[in-house]
Amino acid sequence: MNRLAVALIAYAILGILSWLTISDARVRAVPLAILALFAVKSWLRRNDAMHADKGSDAEGSEDEEKVSLRADG
Repeated sequence: MNRLAVALIAYAILGILSWLTISDARVRAVPLAILALFAVKSWLRRNDAMHADKGSDAEGSEDEEKVSLRADG
């Protein structure tokens, strides 16, 4: 089981616990929204980490040019 699956399961468990613990519907939505944002952030970060090599050539060369221009003065 990978770290993303563990994180999503943890978010789901926390969501269920917050749903069962908080009785007011307006207040109940706040922790669920926060947990949903964390889940989306984890999933997007996982996609960025998995596909980091696709755009690294174009971005890396631009960054190297900026660094060399700064060094040249």
